[in-house]
Amino acid sequence: MFDWLANPNRFKKITNKLEPLLMVISLLFIISGLYFSLFDSPKDYQQGDAVRIMYVHVPSAWLASFLYLSLAVSCIFYLVWKHPLADLISSSIAPIGALFSILTLITGSLWGKPMWGTWWVWDARLTSMLILFFFYLGFILLHNAFERKIDGSKSASVLAIIGLINLPIIKFSVDWWHTLHQPSSILKFDGPSIDNQMLIPLSFMIIGFGLFSLYLIIINVKTKLIEKKCEALILKLNLKEIL
Repeated sequence: MFDWLANPNRFKKITNKLEPLLMVISLLFIISGLYFSLFDSPKDYQQGDAVRIMYVHVPSAWLASFLYLSLAVSCIFYLVWKHPLADLISSSIAPIGALFSILTLITGSLWGKPMWGTWWVWDARLTSMLILFFFYLGFILLHNAFERKIDGSKSASVLAIIGLINLPIIKFSVDWWHTLHQPSSILKFDGPSIDNQMLIPLSFMIIGFGLFSLYLIIINVKTKLIEKKCEALILKLNLKEIL
């Protein structure tokens, strides 16, 4: 798959068709999800309107974890098969994943204040999500820390793979330890435990956020391909001047 998409012209041809579709469909899902979450879904009997923060918080948390998994898989492809496209994809995912991590932490604090009486607690779920953000940040900094880009790519890839250990901690922390954070109410063996009037707009938001993040990743990859092409052109011109 990477080999097939590695051709820049083929990649641009495919993504040029995908971009407008992803943007339009993702915005439709997000707008629909926001409308139903604000005007159609019921209040929680304990949390009241504060529960509506869930419609941004949960999709952000899911995307933060899923994007990190995608980043780490791309890093494995890069380290094992030395494929440059895999490195471009991982470096394109990182800032978007970091953004969703920050959004998760901010919305979690806004939600936690009326529920717990404080903006932050060193809860297992909250702390592991903060660590996820630091892994994203570490990847970005390490990727750009070396004069030789290949050294930065390899070092950042190793860090990303190490960070995979944090994903099951994020997922199962509420089951392994006594935490303030509520347990899972969607991905359960016996089915979701929330009302369909909440589940439907939440699903819309998850799909919308996911498609929009894919749109942003494609934009980032195409931008990096252009940068690499410009760098190669500048190098070629410099060599001609030397000769």
